[in-house]
Amino acid sequence: MEKSRLRSSIRNAASRNAAFVIKNANIVNVFTEEIMHGDVAVRDGIILGIGSYSGREEYDAKGAFLCPGLIDSHVHIESSMAHPSRFANLILQQGTTTIIADPHEIANVCGTDGIQYMLEQTEWLPLSVFMMLPSCVPCTAFETSGAKITAKDMEQFLNHPRVLGLGEVMDYAATVAGEGEMLDKLQLFQKRPIDGHAPMLSGDALNAYCVAGPRTDHECSGFEEVLEKYRSGMRIHLRLGSACRGIETIFRRIADTGLPLRHMQFCTDDKHLENIRDEGHINYILRRAVANGIDPVQAVQMATINAAETYGLYGYGAIAPGYRADMVLFDNLTDFHPLLVVTDGQIFHPEADLPIKPDPKIYNSVHLAPRKANVLSLPVEGPMPVIHPVDGELLTRLTMEEVPVRHGRFVAGNGLVKLAVLERHHASGRVGLGILSGLPIQSGAMATTVGHDSHNLIVAGDNDADMLIAIDTLEECGGGYVVVSNGAVLAKLALPVAGLMSDAPLEEILKRQQELLQAAALLGVNNTSDPFITLSFLALPVIPDVRLTDMGVFDVTNMRFLQKPKD
Repeated sequence: MEKSRLRSSIRNAASRNAAFVIKNANIVNVFTEEIMHGDVAVRDGIILGIGSYSGREEYDAKGAFLCPGLIDSHVHIESSMAHPSRFANLILQQGTTTIIADPHEIANVCGTDGIQYMLEQTEWLPLSVFMMLPSCVPCTAFETSGAKITAKDMEQFLNHPRVLGLGEVMDYAATVAGEGEMLDKLQLFQKRPIDGHAPMLSGDALNAYCVAGPRTDHECSGFEEVLEKYRSGMRIHLRLGSACRGIETIFRRIADTGLPLRHMQFCTDDKHLENIRDEGHINYILRRAVANGIDPVQAVQMATINAAETYGLYGYGAIAPGYRADMVLFDNLTDFHPLLVVTDGQIFHPEADLPIKPDPKIYNSVHLAPRKANVLSLPVEGPMPVIHPVDGELLTRLTMEEVPVRHGRFVAGNGLVKLAVLERHHASGRVGLGILSGLPIQSGAMATTVGHDSHNLIVAGDNDADMLIAIDTLEECGGGYVVVSNGAVLAKLALPVAGLMSDAPLEEILKRQQELLQAAALLGVNNTSDPFITLSFLALPVIPDVRLTDMGVFDVTNMRFLQKPKD
């Protein structure tokens, strides 16, 4: 804070000179874990004090519960598919006033230009957006990304006031092995927060990973994994987004065991707009945590001060004198429905969608090679690797199976469809082919350029003709999502911003998303969990057991390719 503003705040607090007062609130104190009844005085975006106050503007809380503004401790804005301003509008309505964003999605497509774009586009928002620099661009050596970012490339962002540290270290194999490029990045951020990403890492490998520097993890798939990582000094992000829905069992085990919670926080990681609109954001995780036995006040701590302390955000995450005036008023501490949201001392009102000027470095990101007629032909020689997504998780299972064959080539059937990943950054023509279970597409295809984390084009279908139309459609519109059936495009959402985000108004994006889900249902795909999110994670070679990248079918557990494209 500038000296003049600090002097003014001190004087205002001493003289009780409040500009805005929230009166008659039940205030959640995240330091003492108590609920205090009183007023909160605000001026110039700073909380002056708690007690009995009057101000030029007053809001009567009528006994509702006033909490610090909620904090998402790990999120990829790009996964909402909306421009940051649209995303901010929606989550602020749910009480989230601060996020720790990792722009590694756009960075994997556009490199440092993508990071700069996200910093510029979030500078003027009423949402506080802090960033962790992407550690893995590319994510691994087992896929083709649009860019490569080295430690040297990161140095230009080190002094940016909203850059906090190093984003999730997904290449845990390189980290544990102490490989040079990864060590350069870890050393650059050794005195700053470093996020982890280490699914199912345990024992000596986990010890080595922690020694390397990561101090958080959001990939725990069970309570025992939470416990081991917590005992190792890691701060645990409990994630509930659109794809990963298995956290409620962990909540119950945490509540039953009485595990200390002050080094745990909440995150969404990846959550689509329609899920945020229908369920909520961090307030939804609060709701589910309390429903599964977590004490409400401790749950509020997990959604606020715990995250602020993890990332060194002094002055965030609490209602106390000198803290930033980010607050949310809830009707109760069970449902967590926001009645009022205050950010930087101002009552938040959703803003109209503003026009966005296209950036040529970020748009026009789909570069595919011309397709040959047999580009999707998959030869079969004996039992073939089959990818099985695990319901409610990002994990997959691998089986080796006899599959339907015609003229020596795989054909869809018996619940199996074809999966393809096309390199879309450098027009190399590289195409990885595989077989997928659990996405029972009939007479059609689904495709997207959102393919974590290198974001190549992913397409699944039961016939090559519809799959090729889906590919052509995404190439024409600059990326996005599409559903095709019997030669016709049933639904499409264009994502021209790096092939990841739309610059359209929020309601139009939501409308297109609903049309996509309805079209997928016509193909026989169950919409209980979002099939497009399932599709978008099938190329991520850092989560067990098996993935498909543009380089082939990859066994994540054993770090080897099971099947590579034939020349």
